[in-house]
Amino acid sequence: MNTDQLIKTSRARFDHAAARRLLKEKYQAKMLFAYGGGMWTAGPTLLVLLATVPPGDAVLLDLYETPVRVNPEELRGIAMQRWQEQMNAWLVEHEETNKKR
Repeated sequence: MNTDQLIKTSRARFDHAAARRLLKEKYQAKMLFAYGGGMWTAGPTLLVLLATVPPGDAVLLDLYETPVRVNPEELRGIAMQRWQEQMNAWLVEHEETNKKR
């Protein structure tokens, strides 16, 4: 393999890694949402926490560690919807990036 080919291959791999990092940052930012006077990040951590909280009003710490009274079922529905929408969009963009590689 000649030097030019090696440089081209290494740049493509570097560009791919950078594109993946940018996608991750982009979609992690889209996981943020407001509910009940607090800021939340949709994701497995929040979803598991909400699955363990008994039905009815509960007080949880939001993203900024502020106590917020929430309806766990409603918050879980919003978080799950946000999570799935963003993960589906992330997957589509990730697959497009992989095709370019």
